[in-house]
Amino acid sequence: MFWTVADAVDYKGFPADRSKTGGWVPAALSLGIEICERLSTMGIAVNLVTYLGGTMHLPSATSANIVTDFMGTSFLLCLLGGFLADSFLGRYRTIAIFATVQTFGTGLLAISTKQPQLRPPPCQATDITKCQHASGIQMGVLYISLYLIALGTGGLKSSVSGFGTDQFDEKDEKEKTQMAYFFSRFFFVISTGTLMAVTVLVYIQDEVGRSWGYGICSICMFTAILIFLSGTRRYRYKKCSGSPIVHICQVVVAARKKRKVELPSSTASLYEDYPEESRIQRTYQFRCLDKASVVTNTDYSEDGAFVSNPWTLCPVTRVEEVKMVIRLLPIWATTILFWSTYAQMITFSVEQATTMQRSIGNFKIPAASLTVFFVAAILITLGAYDRLIIPLLKKRKGKPGFSNLQLIAIGLFLSALGMASASVVEVKRLAVAKANGTTGTTLPISVFYLIPQFFLVGSGEGFMYTGQLDFFITQSPKGMKTMSTGLFLTTLSLGFFFSSLLVSIVKAATGSNGKHGWVGENINKGRLDCFYGLLAALSFINFGLFLLCASWYKRKKAKQVPEMEIIVKGSSVEEKL
Repeated sequence: MFWTVADAVDYKGFPADRSKTGGWVPAALSLGIEICERLSTMGIAVNLVTYLGGTMHLPSATSANIVTDFMGTSFLLCLLGGFLADSFLGRYRTIAIFATVQTFGTGLLAISTKQPQLRPPPCQATDITKCQHASGIQMGVLYISLYLIALGTGGLKSSVSGFGTDQFDEKDEKEKTQMAYFFSRFFFVISTGTLMAVTVLVYIQDEVGRSWGYGICSICMFTAILIFLSGTRRYRYKKCSGSPIVHICQVVVAARKKRKVELPSSTASLYEDYPEESRIQRTYQFRCLDKASVVTNTDYSEDGAFVSNPWTLCPVTRVEEVKMVIRLLPIWATTILFWSTYAQMITFSVEQATTMQRSIGNFKIPAASLTVFFVAAILITLGAYDRLIIPLLKKRKGKPGFSNLQLIAIGLFLSALGMASASVVEVKRLAVAKANGTTGTTLPISVFYLIPQFFLVGSGEGFMYTGQLDFFITQSPKGMKTMSTGLFLTTLSLGFFFSSLLVSIVKAATGSNGKHGWVGENINKGRLDCFYGLLAALSFINFGLFLLCASWYKRKKAKQVPEMEIIVKGSSVEEKL
């Protein structure tokens, strides 16, 4: 019926009434959770390195790695959230449960930063190697708090965007248009939450108290949960369709079991049980996987009855869904390094800021608040793209903006320029440090020298995040929307983990035999410019690899196979041969 949405139900399990469910209002309610998630995660991440160094008295490289490991784990756990949402809980329950977990995590972090016994005694020495480091118990409590937050973030983040798009019907032209705008609005909301985190929240942490800042995060998330639950009657829900990860494994296992089976010259022996309107027709890439759909004698019982075992026989549509995911992997792999450069903006760049002059009159800018230029770059980029570039391209070329692959390419290139800029600025900062002594707390050089690197990488993220989100959701199978979001978010996770790995490798390679190395306990004694230069070189190489992968990738539309005759569930071989 026109008044119902075919593939969605309401909170009672009945077909969703188009006039009473879905649309912008329910989608906006889910965005409240995302704002508070960004407020909490970024409010903690951008200022955590100063807490680890200044309060817990940890070395520079160790502090940076703790932050990147925390962020990496947060995004890696998106796969867990996606699996639970697709297989058992559904997106609604997944968001509600894991948002509650994050609320507890931020609450525990507020308590741990308030209690004096959970941190080492204050130290006035400028060289932290002379200060008492945090004990195992103190770090243990901190880790529990951080990874509860990471679990909450990972669980809900993979479902929020998918649940938001569930509120729009792709088969309705009006709602389809609204969903397209939802993607840009979604990232704008993320940026708004981040902006609040790096300005208001960081200021509260530095000037009022860490526990107040983290407590506000906990209260905001609790409020967002109540607002989210208030829309229960108005949401559209999609039924759990099983985990795409299990489906992928089934195709791989079935194809391996039948690896010795010859593919038929025609496609008449291929199996299909999807409804006609949901089928994906066969393509000819990765043909080894097609063997998973070949019907053989082993697919029949002794009495001749057809037996459908998903681990030995998979429908053509499921095989094609796996092929679609495989085609995404080269693009996925070449977007990871961007997030390693991003990681520098909330770790070493913040440490750079702590050593530079940050005063405007009598007001001293918190070091972590320098990332406001990063967020401002994102908002300016999105605004300019939405209001200037899109209308211009539509007028001149009839295109509604850049393609998702073009957006990603622009983001990669800008991030490479950002690292090159960061290397040049660090050369100047180190020269000032050498001239004025490396043990001083504040160097006579303005912190605003860091703006170009923040702005370039921030502008790059504006293009990258929008392009990646669009690419992975629109180019993935419909039944794998949550997993495709998780796949996208794993690029962030692996980018942060690669940053930690790279820091550890560089520290080991350049800091042996008593040398300080490029990265170490004191950035004034290191060669952070060389580290940034290394990242810039890797980024330009990665950009070239991305262009090759993008030229290889084709948005595959299923080709019609003239002789296609697919075995339908319940039919026998004799009927089709």
